[in-house]
Amino acid sequence: MVDWQVTAATIHCDAVADDVTIIVYPDWSTKCTGLEKYTTSREESLNLVRRSLALRLALDCQQADCARIPEYVEKLKTEEARRNRSSD
Repeated sequence: MVDWQVTAATIHCDAVADDVTIIVYPDWSTKCTGLEKYTTSREESLNLVRRSLALRLALDCQQADCARIPEYVEKLKTEEARRNRSSD
């Protein structure tokens, strides 16, 4: 079990061309602010379409298929394992 309550990282998500925060809880459950922002808010969804047209890119939150969240969780698990090995 980890000894932190929550950890987060803000990254630039190229899928939505915006900064998002990935939050990881001690039970390894996650939350992405971009997912909430772009899938629950109609206004933000429209803004994403407008930005997509302006940038001439296909911007879309990848939701469950997003690779950024599991990559960050794996990084944390690796760091946690190293820390546990060094403290033994």
